Amino acid sequence: MINTGSFLNQLKVRKEYVERCLMEFLPPASTYPPLIHEAMHYAVFNGGKRLRPIMVFEGAVLGGADKEQVIPAACALELIHSYSLVHDDLPAMDNDEMRRGKPTCHIVYGEANAILTGDALLTAAFELLAENARVARVKAENLLRAIQTVAMAAGSRGMIGGQVLDLQSEGVELDFSTLEKLHSLKTGQLFRAALTTGAILSGMEEAGIAALDEYAKSFGMAFQITDDILDVTGNQDLIGKPLGSDEKNHKSTYVSLLGMDQSCRLAQDAVESCLKALNYFGPEADFLRELASYTLNRQN
Repeated sequence: MINTGSFLNQLKVRKEYVERCLMEFLPPASTYPPLIHEAMHYAVFNGGKRLRPIMVFEGAVLGGADKEQVIPAACALELIHSYSLVHDDLPAMDNDEMRRGKPTCHIVYGEANAILTGDALLTAAFELLAENARVARVKAENLLRAIQTVAMAAGSRGMIGGQVLDLQSEGVELDFSTLEKLHSLKTGQLFRAALTTGAILSGMEEAGIAALDEYAKSFGMAFQITDDILDVTGNQDLIGKPLGSDEKNHKSTYVSLLGMDQSCRLAQDAVESCLKALNYFGPEADFLRELASYTLNRQN
């Protein structure tokens, strides 16, 4: 049983740290040409939960590194996530007009500039990953492995592949295996890359990296199931976009396929798998344990 108030305070502290790092490493909005850099800031600083960079930091600390050693990599993961949301919202994709209570990027800056904003964020992410070479105590071979891990997770065998399956699934009733594969790629791969990137850069032993990868795989599933649940039962003001967007886009979800009760049970099973994966670690991994448990009761 987690102390929700204490956990939320820890999450807030970590999120604020990420915000400061992003502000430092993202080109200023006034950078020439200002339109694209303003749009990049708009896309990044939009109230995100910052779970992926937080996971980079947690993986690094569990491996015995300082957070400062992986700041560029942590920011890179958030830029990739932000780019994916900008493109997800486009008329050719989910055609969403609201994201976290604000007009989506293409509504504010136009469709063409939103496409370029996503492109710019993705490119900047790999610039930042390379920037981690300047950090003392990060071995070159570990950085190369981390870059490859992130690239694979974001590419056609990871997030992009999941997005393709997502588009293909519109109007199609998927079976459970296909739905699970879709979300393991679209949502799960970036969580896995985030947590293991921090661990890899810290020089963590392989058994520890494998345990964190298993945690992140199950966390991604729990997170997606609760996303599907919130799309039906959530508070629209807290979520920041209209409810029922999956139904509007004729997409199969865990809730539409399994029903609410079974979806809740499956989310609980995924969280239990998260906790089991962390048996490799001691109390130093308690934040990750609490994060998994909190996912079941999150409101946005």
